[in-house]
Amino acid sequence: MSALSVVSGFGGPDPRAVDPGVLSALLVRHGWRSHGGTAARGYARWTPPAGGPGGVSLLVPADRAYPDCDDLLAEALTALGRSAVPSAAEILVALAAPADEVRWERGSPSGAGWPGEEQLRAGARAMLVAAALGVRERAGYHGARHRVWAADEMGRVVIGPGGLDGVRGGARLTAFVPAPAGRAAVGVLVRSLHAVRDAADYARATGGMEAFDAAVELGACAELTGAVVALVRGTDGARVSVAWAPGVGVPAGFAERPEPVEFTPGDLDLLRRAGQRYKRDEPSYPVRVTGVVVRLRRRSAAGDGDVRLRVIAGAEVAQVRCVLGEDAYRIAGHAHLVGMPVRVSGRLESRGGFRRVTGVSEVVPVEVDEAERDRALKSLHENLDFFEDACGG
Repeated sequence: MSALSVVSGFGGPDPRAVDPGVLSALLVRHGWRSHGGTAARGYARWTPPAGGPGGVSLLVPADRAYPDCDDLLAEALTALGRSAVPSAAEILVALAAPADEVRWERGSPSGAGWPGEEQLRAGARAMLVAAALGVRERAGYHGARHRVWAADEMGRVVIGPGGLDGVRGGARLTAFVPAPAGRAAVGVLVRSLHAVRDAADYARATGGMEAFDAAVELGACAELTGAVVALVRGTDGARVSVAWAPGVGVPAGFAERPEPVEFTPGDLDLLRRAGQRYKRDEPSYPVRVTGVVVRLRRRSAAGDGDVRLRVIAGAEVAQVRCVLGEDAYRIAGHAHLVGMPVRVSGRLESRGGFRRVTGVSEVVPVEVDEAERDRALKSLHENLDFFEDACGG
């Protein structure tokens, strides 16, 4: 299988836009070997890493001043595109646009074999989402906050082809994060992973979990510890490393080659406890939420009732629940039947991972534009089975 065929929708970089110095740096990063290059000759011949598939040889000019530079680069890129060398596809993706590389290596116990590409991809994606959430806000638990924004950020990331890791006996995967546009998330990922690693070591040595609290300021959160657990579970360990885009340079405050971070099954219990701690300690905060009522429920025709709202404004979550007194519940039910959203004021908090507005002090129907009103009426017709007890009493 060729390198290009394993990257869906990827047609390869334009030779005229490739910097020979960047290509050479990527070849070095992936263990390719240079032969016979001299300053006088102006080019070097590159061959795959030791132990890799043979038959591939690339001529790479030292810079764009070399005669026929574009032709040499086109031939080199074509050879990479046809190559069976595992790193060839990653080099091509990295050349297509400046990107920082995040690599996951997932070991497996002896005899376990391929640990599952889908699990690896899901864990890697969850880790990148956690880092993006850390850019937006430092919090021990984000829940539904900023999820849409983080998903949009993930849309810019290219996940390369996965593969077996002959050294660790498990699997590897690389994500390419646009640089410098997505570099803030990569920076949070580097710092937060090291902070979690240090906190786990401290907890193991002292029995104290307080280092996990301090790690929140560096981007650690329940979403991150959960992603690490997902990557490590069922393996003999996972390793995360970062390499900066060679054409963009090293960001201020970071090492040229950040130290890889490793986690093992022995860390899982501490990481799970840290995630529970983050969720339990999440503070509530005051909000004024405008939302469409999508569900009403109460035990009898009178008294308090439970209401679920699809949030339009006021909180970065998709839905919230709140318990309303009899009069407020009746207001919410009537607003729902005529397709009007309501505004509620209270404190937003998490209970078991689901957002609630507690201590509700007001419930007021609000006017919205015609498009939002149509969506609310559509919701009414799609949820008729929930309305019977809303109208009772």
